[in-house]
Amino acid sequence: MRLACGAPAGARRAADPAARGRAFAPAPARPGGHGAAARRAARAAAAAAGAAEGGAPAAPPARGAGRMTYRPASYSELVQDASRAVLAAIADGVALMEVEFPAVPTNIDAYKGSSDLFIDSNIQYALLAGKLIAATGKKVHIVAPDLGEYARSFKMFKSTLDLMPGVSLGHLKEAKPADLLSGLQSLFAGGAPDPAAAGAAADVFIVANVTGVELPALEEYTLTVAAGKPVVTWNLELDTLRGDLGLLGYPPKDVHYRFLSRVRAAFFLRARDYSKSVAAAPFIINYSGALFREYPGPWQVLLKQDSGDYACIAEDAVRYNLGDVKEELMAAMGLNTEEAGSTMAFLRRGYKTSTWFEDDAELEQHKDWRL
Repeated sequence: MRLACGAPAGARRAADPAARGRAFAPAPARPGGHGAAARRAARAAAAAAGAAEGGAPAAPPARGAGRMTYRPASYSELVQDASRAVLAAIADGVALMEVEFPAVPTNIDAYKGSSDLFIDSNIQYALLAGKLIAATGKKVHIVAPDLGEYARSFKMFKSTLDLMPGVSLGHLKEAKPADLLSGLQSLFAGGAPDPAAAGAAADVFIVANVTGVELPALEEYTLTVAAGKPVVTWNLELDTLRGDLGLLGYPPKDVHYRFLSRVRAAFFLRARDYSKSVAAAPFIINYSGALFREYPGPWQVLLKQDSGDYACIAEDAVRYNLGDVKEELMAAMGLNTEEAGSTMAFLRRGYKTSTWFEDDAELEQHKDWRL
């Protein structure tokens, strides 16, 4: 059901308290206004100011309606929703975009589960998306990080590729002369064909399983091989990759300011679990929520209901910071009980509630990733 959140969160909760599935009443208004809303307004102003200093920014697209609730029945439905969002972004002329959703069930952590499980799942979902996009008449090229990953995926999914006209598989280094590492990897390629011709003929590129150290290679690929054609980063967990920039052994932060700031979210679903201790039974309140965006709709904060549905509680044309998402969820649950500016509020939230890449709006060359 494609509906916008409509009324403010407080009005919706008052109109339908049972929909929350919780026994806690909304917190009373606190002096000084809602912190998340104030920070969001300041962030939007900073983004506009930074864009004005750096030249004329791209105008944001006409916003569509967001979802009132969201609960995909399967990963197949999730990929279909993501593919429709990608096609809508392509139709609006977006050349660099992101798709992000949990590649495996959310009770499996990406850093604890098998890496092969995530790699293979992402390729499988990318192939399904490629099939859906190719059905519109476009040639789709699925891009792995290197020759080794390409050869492994080609061997695993060769029979699937044979049944998908218009979909091909390649890697980031396919158009470059073979170096020593590529030469060694080619010895174990297992008969995988040279993908350079398929990459040159493609209309849309879906890039999967790239890590932080490979971001410069991805940037070069978008400039040389894609050369202005649509590129979709598929479940790369770009926020995690951004956080690693500037660390020893990783590319500098300028990769975000120059390149990743261009990546607009076409489909984004990041779910998180939270908890808060309270003075009365049950003493620990567990709740879950998600940051959601489905192009061309707005950014939305979703609260997980007892039914398993995710219900919209807030939306904005500008992306929410990580700390803002938690603030909106706490307000919807009636758990935002500390006085604004009080010592207890500081101890609950800490000194820092946002990341460096969320704060450095004035250093970004593009604002697309926030829109």
